[in-house]
Amino acid sequence: MITMNNRQTPILVLVVPCYNEEEIIEKTSGVLADKLGRLENDDVISHKSRILFVDDGSRDNTFHILHKLSEQNPIFSVIKLAGNSGHQNAILAGMMTARDTADIVVTIDADLQQDIEALDDFIAKYNEGCEIVYGVRNDRDSDGFMKKLTASMYYKLMRSMGSKVIPNHADYRLISAKALNALSQYSEVNLFLRGLIPTMGFKSDIVYFDVKEREAGSSKYTLKKMLNLAMNGITSFSTTPLHLISGAGIIVVLGGLVMLIITIVDWIYGKNVPGYTTLLTVMLIVGGAILLSLGVIGEYIAKVYMEAKHRPLYIIDSVIWHDID
Repeated sequence: MITMNNRQTPILVLVVPCYNEEEIIEKTSGVLADKLGRLENDDVISHKSRILFVDDGSRDNTFHILHKLSEQNPIFSVIKLAGNSGHQNAILAGMMTARDTADIVVTIDADLQQDIEALDDFIAKYNEGCEIVYGVRNDRDSDGFMKKLTASMYYKLMRSMGSKVIPNHADYRLISAKALNALSQYSEVNLFLRGLIPTMGFKSDIVYFDVKEREAGSSKYTLKKMLNLAMNGITSFSTTPLHLISGAGIIVVLGGLVMLIITIVDWIYGKNVPGYTTLLTVMLIVGGAILLSLGVIGEYIAKVYMEAKHRPLYIIDSVIWHDID
């Protein structure tokens, strides 16, 4: 393990989660290996650095390709998860596996959309004393209108609820061994690394990069997965929705009292108000508010249920790890 006095040549492990990436994984491996080779030649990182692919239960030939690559070059290591554990858990599996041998870990997606040349700036920030460096995209020009709008609204919502999530940061980041050891102490099942890591408090910085077009294959983040990730981020790091429910309940009760007073006054003065429309409207609003409130509370109860079971976040089926001379 490289010490703080020799921080300019850290052992780097690139953690690359993969799910059905057979169309691009060979090209990705070549691009990443070339970049590590250049960094090693410039004495920026140790020659013991490596690339760790995490196969998240792929159903295509991704693992077979990775296995072949690892036999051809010891720089490639592979973790095969027993099933599809999800993107966040696959990243965690890679980081926890690498933390005993790495000084720094950089997580990056397999689709080559995140600029690998930003690694130089990541490591420079680390050498300046940062334990965590976040990769933040310069813009969202490659996204459609709706994705831009929903992403902007989501980050604003998260920030308004007190979350420390970094706007326009996905999971392209550098994290040191010290920060990884701290992260290993967290045992929560509802994992949202984008919100969790900023709460640890280590010195951090941001590196901006341009997003490239995906060269092959298709994105594995479906709308359902994005919505689940967004909901997980909100309910894992904020109790504001519960407070909003309480506030809404108070407002509805006060509105009901006002309607009661108006009804009593009309009755005293002998006004015959049918009130069918008003009654129906109030019933629908209150009923909808109750159902919505129960749904939000149910989300939190579901989180508690999952945490109480304390099931493992991932199960490793096999590991391919060669010694690098």
